[in-house]
Amino acid sequence: RRVFDPRPADKLMAILVDLPDASRPDNPDWAARRSIAADWATRLNAARDELGFEAVQNADYRNVRANNADLPEQAWCVAPDELPATAEQVEGVGIAFVELLARQRILIALTELSATAPLKLLARRYMFRAATMPGFNPAMISALRVDQDEVHRRCEALRERLDAASTARLVFAAEGREHLLTLDLRHRRATASSGLIREPGTAGNLPSGETYIVPYEGERAGDPSRSSGILPLQLDGELFYLRIDQNRVVEVVGDGPIAARERLAFLNEPAYTNIAELGIGVLAEFGLHPIGEILLDEKLGLHIAFGRSDHFPGGTVGPLAFTSPETVVHIDRVYLPELQPEVRVVDWTTD
Repeated sequence: RRVFDPRPADKLMAILVDLPDASRPDNPDWAARRSIAADWATRLNAARDELGFEAVQNADYRNVRANNADLPEQAWCVAPDELPATAEQVEGVGIAFVELLARQRILIALTELSATAPLKLLARRYMFRAATMPGFNPAMISALRVDQDEVHRRCEALRERLDAASTARLVFAAEGREHLLTLDLRHRRATASSGLIREPGTAGNLPSGETYIVPYEGERAGDPSRSSGILPLQLDGELFYLRIDQNRVVEVVGDGPIAARERLAFLNEPAYTNIAELGIGVLAEFGLHPIGEILLDEKLGLHIAFGRSDHFPGGTVGPLAFTSPETVVHIDRVYLPELQPEVRVVDWTTD
């Protein structure tokens, strides 16, 4: 009721799950998430008269191998107690995914791999509402219980600040030095994602509590992006640096194996070099802490994403910009002391 505020016309609801397969094997958290999906469908069906729904169903599909890649052509609608454990166990004739989406008014995507990007775009076409919950686990329940109205107020204040800005300047400290990253915010509008998904045609993360904006990507002829600078990044304990020019990663500075891995990833997939998002989460102010899942962790503080951006207002980098459907990605790097202890956000300003 709080997130969706169901309307009389909202008669059908589906809970989406992606299924493991031989190329992307199962894990305990993924299996637990499918159990949660089945449990929620059962509970919501039991209360469907009270909530005004005609039916709540589980819909499963083969995983798409990458976060925010486009959804497959088919899905399968099953009873909660018949949810298959793997894609290989799917039986019967499926339904075209677009037909499923055209029927539903409310969707919850309890997935292993994020479906946020495609569902944001498809929501505008089919006018459903969707809460995307990739990587959700019971440790996130507390984030669903915060004062959503206060979260909304703070996200809106950040949106107004970013909308009024043409530039964001981020100062990071690492290895005893400060590093400046300037992001070009011209020609863009910010989005306040507070966890209220009440308007048809909208989709967003749950839990949520962030404001985000796509830096200008230089798509206007004769007007290159002014985003540039140095971004420190610590992954798996290794610290290295990304040199940014015209909103793209142009160099990875570091000698370790993680730096080498990222250097190769950027080289093999040029669309991944795109800075796709500047996000500022507010949930740390409510006493929440990172748990190692992007869905929650990015809502706690500053984060910068790379890759796909077309699912956000103004973003221009979509699946066709990537070398193959399997390499489509939108991945966030979250700047919190618990996650990047050797990198500190000194300050961020706008003008």
